[in-house]
Amino acid sequence: MTEEIKKNNAEGQFEKEQHLDEETLFVVSQTFKALSDPTRIRILNLLCTDEHAVNDIAEILDLSQSTVSHQLRFLKNLRLVKFRREGTSLYYSKDDDHIMNLLKQAIEHATHN
Repeated sequence: MTEEIKKNNAEGQFEKEQHLDEETLFVVSQTFKALSDPTRIRILNLLCTDEHAVNDIAEILDLSQSTVSHQLRFLKNLRLVKFRREGTSLYYSKDDDHIMNLLKQAIEHATHN
């Protein structure tokens, strides 16, 4: 996880600074990698509000089912989305409100005049 180290600030006082271990750095970089792909951003944005079946995601976003499934697998492995099975259909929904909030803030930043 993380460990705290002390850093001397400009006034000569020590501040606590978190040292990130390799696993944490890897997970954070993979999360930003997930958010750097336009297709994954579109999927996550859609799942911010409601769950959707793979077929519905493909239809709404005008993507192939194969593309959607591939991207959802990537997002699921990062625990950004989760799924439930109903019959032969898989329904996906958000699994991490922190990342969804980060995505919403990035969208607000990009659309802010």
